[in-house]
Amino acid sequence: MAAAFDRVFQIPAATTVPLKTWTEGFRIDDWCPPEVMEFVDWYFSLNPDTCAIVVNYVFLSRCLESVPDGVLRIIDTHDRFADRHLQYRPFRAEPNFFYTDRASEAIGLSRADMIVAIQSVEADYFRGLVDRAVYLLPPVFAEPAKFRAPGRLARFGFIGHGNDPNLFSISKFAHAWAASWRPDLPVLVIAGEICGSLNGLDLPGVQLAGYVDAVETFYAGVDAVVAPMLMGSGLKMKVAEALSLGRPVIGTRIAFEGFDTDHPAHRLDGVADTVAAIRRLHDDPDGLGILTAACADLLARYNAKATTCEAAWLNAIPRRSARAAGSLAARAPDVSTTVGAGIIVREERSLRSLPTADEDGGILVATEKPSPATAREAGYPSERRRWFVSPEPDGSRRSAGALPALHEGPVSLSPEWIHRRSLPRPAREAIAGSLGDAQADWTADGCLIGYEADGLTVVSRVPSFLVARSRPTAAFLLGDGETARELRLTSTAALARAPSLAFAATRGALTPVPASLTFEPLEIDGSASPIPAAGKTPSRPKAVLFLSDDLVGLIRFAPARNFRLEVQ
Repeated sequence: MAAAFDRVFQIPAATTVPLKTWTEGFRIDDWCPPEVMEFVDWYFSLNPDTCAIVVNYVFLSRCLESVPDGVLRIIDTHDRFADRHLQYRPFRAEPNFFYTDRASEAIGLSRADMIVAIQSVEADYFRGLVDRAVYLLPPVFAEPAKFRAPGRLARFGFIGHGNDPNLFSISKFAHAWAASWRPDLPVLVIAGEICGSLNGLDLPGVQLAGYVDAVETFYAGVDAVVAPMLMGSGLKMKVAEALSLGRPVIGTRIAFEGFDTDHPAHRLDGVADTVAAIRRLHDDPDGLGILTAACADLLARYNAKATTCEAAWLNAIPRRSARAAGSLAARAPDVSTTVGAGIIVREERSLRSLPTADEDGGILVATEKPSPATAREAGYPSERRRWFVSPEPDGSRRSAGALPALHEGPVSLSPEWIHRRSLPRPAREAIAGSLGDAQADWTADGCLIGYEADGLTVVSRVPSFLVARSRPTAAFLLGDGETARELRLTSTAALARAPSLAFAATRGALTPVPASLTFEPLEIDGSASPIPAAGKTPSRPKAVLFLSDDLVGLIRFAPARNFRLEVQ
């Protein structure tokens, strides 16, 4: 993004965007907080010569009402959102993303001069919904790998994010595949972030590969790709990605929406059909050859159509005089480096948006998060502070000195170092020690009812996701000073009655649940993070710090009390 854009802004919102609605759909503007409108007003007041604005997703279209006359308004739809929740009914589930009705989607789209659709079925739908210019603009995919037909299938794969359409589809398919799997049949390999949502899935003929270093490595290790999609909209990038890397794909009609195909293996009706197709093709070299040739032809025709659509789109955009080159050239980032407690912290103030790692600066740990009030008063600085961390080269010793500061005020955490444990444990513990006094999203009092060399048990009121263990969370025991020890949450139990312990949250969506939490020392590769026995350490246990996604939580230990625990 730094190479493509002159400036990147972060718009802090005062309220949390709701992920659930118990009605028939969100109102069209429920996901566009007023701060977005304020930002657009501010931006155009300083940049009156701006000639166009592109809004990603119809649910942000409200900001177009703040755009001055004469500016070209464009909505890049990505997906259709009207009646999206109906796809969830067969799964008895509720969407965790935006959905609305046709009338609301029409209101949002009518705010634009031009509408961009990613695939032809949705382009036709938008044309029938509003009287606006609708352009089909599917992405063009490079073809870095040549198609090679496998003689037989030994391994076939699925890689993706853990969103609902992926999770529902691959979960049902994996169970159906395992139900009739034999050792002479191929193994299904599932990779990517979705594996975190499939923890505990232990099925014959199914392998969870987790994160991979590069998608090319994953595709090189499978003979074909399966796309057993049962729901979803837009264009299925997993299909296009596999084709662009030379792998034949077998999938449902939904998976191939937006692709012009008539091969039977691309028009399957559901899980049972997909399982049968793979069993039929896995040891059929002629059939696999025909499928591979059809996939190569499909990608070539798709790219030719996408290129034509791109030319039509570019020709439709009104031409304006070019802006003077270099008028907003980005300056080199301001960098400062500090060392202490075994880690090197590189603080950078720059335009860079969401880099997860840097070959010079280490792993991205946190990003400055300005408050809405600050943004309104001082504008929206495009440069933000970011903190990168790397362990000291000599990992066998910890340098003297206090922990380097990782924050001054609210921060957004980068979850990669938490989920993947991409930094060694001593470095993670040093970071946690520095974050111990950070502004927490939720805080609670807790009673330490068990504390021994092998772990501890705490009674408190905590967010419901922690009891359900529904999202990756790292936990650290904080002592006096800046000491921290990483823990593993081994068990949780909801309590029938809430203890009289305080709970506060800056986000209304965090619902407190009375619970007992049991932790053990983290053990990786046989190396445990020790918790010294009580009375044998100068560091008194003070609190447990929780890091999950972009949330910081803290349980502070209250004085010992007598509780009657009633476990549900």
